[in-house]
Order: sequence, then C-alpha cells, then structure tokens
Amino acid sequence: MNNIRSTLATVWRIAAPYFRSEDKWAGRGLLAAVIAIQLALVAIDVLVNQWQNRFFNALQEYNWDVFVSEIGVFCLLATSAVALAVYQLYLNQWLQIRWRRWLTRHYLGEWLHGANHYRMQLQGDAADNPDQRIADDVRMFVDRTLDIGLSLLNAVVTLFSFVIILWGLSAAAPLHLFGVEYAIPGYLVWAALIYAVLGTALTQWIGSPLVRLDFKQQQFEADFRFNLVRARENSEQIALLHGERAERLGLWERFHHVVENWYGIMSRTKRLTAFTTSYSQAAVIFPYILVAPAYFAKKVQLGGLQQTASAFGSVQGALSIFVTIYRTLADWRAIVARLDGFEAAIASATALEKSSGSIGLVTSEGGKAIDLRQLTLRLPDGTPLVSAEALSLRGGERTLLTGPSGSGKSTLFRAIAGIWPFGSGSIAIPTGASVMMLPQRPYFPIGSLHGAIAYPGDDTKTFSAGQVREALVTVGLPKFAERLQEEAHWNRMLSLGEQQRLGLARALLHAPDYLFLDEATASLDEPSEAALYNLLGSKLPQTTIVSIGHRSTLEAFHQRHVAMVRDGGDRFTLQDAVAKPAQV
Repeated sequence: MNNIRSTLATVWRIAAPYFRSEDKWAGRGLLAAVIAIQLALVAIDVLVNQWQNRFFNALQEYNWDVFVSEIGVFCLLATSAVALAVYQLYLNQWLQIRWRRWLTRHYLGEWLHGANHYRMQLQGDAADNPDQRIADDVRMFVDRTLDIGLSLLNAVVTLFSFVIILWGLSAAAPLHLFGVEYAIPGYLVWAALIYAVLGTALTQWIGSPLVRLDFKQQQFEADFRFNLVRARENSEQIALLHGERAERLGLWERFHHVVENWYGIMSRTKRLTAFTTSYSQAAVIFPYILVAPAYFAKKVQLGGLQQTASAFGSVQGALSIFVTIYRTLADWRAIVARLDGFEAAIASATALEKSSGSIGLVTSEGGKAIDLRQLTLRLPDGTPLVSAEALSLRGGERTLLTGPSGSGKSTLFRAIAGIWPFGSGSIAIPTGASVMMLPQRPYFPIGSLHGAIAYPGDDTKTFSAGQVREALVTVGLPKFAERLQEEAHWNRMLSLGEQQRLGLARALLHAPDYLFLDEATASLDEPSEAALYNLLGSKLPQTTIVSIGHRSTLEAFHQRHVAMVRDGGDRFTLQDAVAKPAQV
C-alpha cells in the first residue's frame, strides 16, 4: 500500500500541472469528453447484457418476430458503440499530443535552465540519458496514464453497473448442488469476488519482479543507444586509432546487458502469461458451471443463462482489472520512477547552484572589472583545486592565464561563466556586461552555417548575411562565405582549426565585453594564431580578453600574465607574473 500511495503521489505531481497550465481548458475538456464516452460505452454494455436475455429467449422459443426485432436493436447498439469508440480514440490521441507537448516543453525548460544539464553531469548524472526521459518516457507516461486511468474508470463503473444485475440474477438462478437448492443472496457476486481476489494475489506474487526488470531494461536500452550515437559522433577518432574492435566489444558488452535483462523479462512474463491466460480462459466457463444446474433444473431460461454468464464476466473482469493490466502497470511504474528520478536530479542541480556551499555570482554596480573575492574552487568530492584571495580581471586589459595541465584553468573559466558550483567565495561581474566563452572545441548546432555562427542568437534576426560573410572573410574562411544556407553537422565536417576560426568569427559578431579563450587557437599554426589575436585587438578594442594557452608566443599579445602556482600541496593559487606591453 505504501508503494501504491507513493506511486500515485508521484503520478499526481507529474500529471496535475498540465491540467492547471495555460492549456488547462483544452486538456480538461478533452479529458471530460473521453471520460463521458467511456461511461456511454459502459451503458451500452449494460444494454447489450439485457439484449442477450431477450435475444436468446427468442431463439429458445422460436419467436421469429422478436428475433428480427432484436437484430435491429443490436445493430443500433453496435453502431453507437463503434462511433463512440472511434471518437474516443481520436480525442484520446488529441489529448495525448497536447499533454506530451506541454510536458516536453516543461522538462526541456527545466533541464536546459541555468546550466542544470551540466550540473547534473557533475553530480554523476544520476538521471542517466535525459534524452530518453524527455523523448520516450514522457510519451509513454502520457499514453500509459490515460490507458490505465480509463481502464480503472471502466472497471469501477462496470462493477457498480453489473453488480446490481448479477445480484438479481443470483436470486433468479439459485445455486444447485447435487440436486439441492441453496438460497445464498448474491452468491454469483461473491463467487466473482473470490475468483478475482485469488487471481490478483497470485498475479502480484508472480509478476512483481517485472517492475525492477522493466526499469533496468529501459536503462540498458538507453545506454546502448547513447553509446551507438557516441561512436557515430567520434567516428573519425575511432578510425584513426583503428579502434573498431574495441568499440565493437564495448557496444556488444552493453547490448549483452540488454539481452540478459530481456531473458529475465521473458522468463517472468512467461510465468505471468501462463497464469493470466489460464485465469482468463477459466473465467469463460466458470459462470456456466455455477448456473448450469439451475438451467437444467428449468429454473432459468437460455437467455437468463447467457445474461448471467455475461454479467458474471463483466463483474469478474472489473474485479480482475489488476490481473488484466498487470504487465502495463509494471511498465508504467518503471516509467514513473524514471521521470521521478529525472525531476529529482533537476531539483538537486538547481539547489546546488543556490546552496550555501557554492560559489556566489554577483553583479557590481559601476565597475569595469571581474573581481574574484576569497575564491576557492573545489572538485565535486570537495578536494581544493584553485584559490584566489583577491584578483581583478580589469576592463580593456588582455590577460594570459598559464599553469600545468590539470591545475584548474578551465574550471576557473567555468566558475566565471556561472556553471561550476563547487567551492566558496564570490565572483563579481559588472552589471549588464556580456561574457563569452570560447573552448578549444567550439560547439555548432546542426543546421545552416549562418545559424551555427550566429549561435546562440537567431540566425536570421541577430546578424545579417552580409555581417556573417564579412566575419568569415576576416577570420580567413572566405570559401565558406557563399555557403551560409548550407545545412550540415559542422563539428563533424570541419577540421578543428576551421572550427576555431568559426568560433572567433562568432566572437567578432557578438562583440562581448569579456571574451575568455580556453586554448581557442591551439589547433592553428603560430602565424595564424598571431594574425587572429591582432585581429581581435583591432576589431574588438573595448573587449577584455582572457586567454588560456601554453605557447610562449602568446605572451606578446597580452598585457598581463597570471600564473597558476602550486601552493605546496595539490592546490594552486593565482599569482601575477611579470607584466609586459602587449603587441597589437
């Protein structure tokens, strides 16, 4: 019961916001229509049950006129049922896509808000494969929730509708055993209840491991798919290293987990199916066994026998809903658990940004420098990495940051960007200042070249085609100037040197107040690197540039040199080296 309450509470937390959202009236209206149609279908089932009594009595009595009349009644009921079923499916699907659209937008917004997606990875990415949770789990959650909800509603309404009928039929066809009549009020209802309770208990006992198996299956499938995509994204490096065998073995090992877990699902499903199928087949004949003695004792006609069997089946089916949809329930609970874990990971990443043990990112009024105040950067496990008691990155000044590999230079840039939360102290950025980070391998979205360079701005509204062409020519890529509308996967198509030039073209277009270059020219030869630094100096004279680099030639293009110096342990401190006049 605790598990049921917990699952229902989670489902309510995930589902309810949509029906209170800006799309609430459409969602509520569609849901109400689907429910109303479901109730109408149950009403038709009741009418069909009553029809069976009249129809089979007419057959037994050889009454042609009543037979023909009842055929007409059946056609009317069947036509109504078909029309209602078609429109219920249509409205159900309409509600599904609207609900899924809202949930997808909601999760995308939360996942991509304030670098949550990055902090979730820093925490170990407990919510593995966010792509699967947003794309697949949301779709299946909406579909399974509506399916299970309608099934439960149908079971409840059917139960109340047919219990009354079956109770009355119990009196009309009393229990006969060995020629003795027993007047047990509602014995058919009690028989259906006992049959369903036993079936439900056995189903839970046999099928309960499926919840865990379904959860793991989704996890293994997503992990296998993710690594297939990763191999495709890094195909060049794999080919250069002749790593195909290693990749094949790694992928096969992940697929092995898929197969092994699937065998577990197969074994458990075989047992569950054997029981539920036997249970369903026995339910067909069980009411006839109960009522047949009364029929042969001529206490009830053929129509009454058929109506009793039909009503018993409806009551027993309603009481056995858990048996009928158990496989779907197991899958649904796994989906709910995955979405719950995804929400928890997002909440944890959001809380990490605002926790008292994180780095404070503040704004400074009237200042022209980025100030590091009592700053200490730590690794996720709490190990100190970098400290800076008081350091200012002065406006308009070009600063070179150097230090051994692994000393925390890139981590410092992440902290200034506001995405590294582990540490203490604060970073003050002038109010309204724009900051741009250019890593060694810049990111370009799949799409047009115009959009890739203008990113994260809109490709058509932020910069004109003429501005983008000019930037491309300026950074030494004139051959791309006429390919702005060409769509491609630019990170895979271009060399790293070309990608770095495109990154600098992006910087020229956006003209940020502060530009941080994390080895952003490391793949270029020294003359090209010198030309591009001179270009930045002439095109962005008001921009404060901070560079990470290992080449000694970079010192000529910076006015200030800050070095990462080991403080005797594993921690590094920031210290000013000898300042030199920058070359322009």
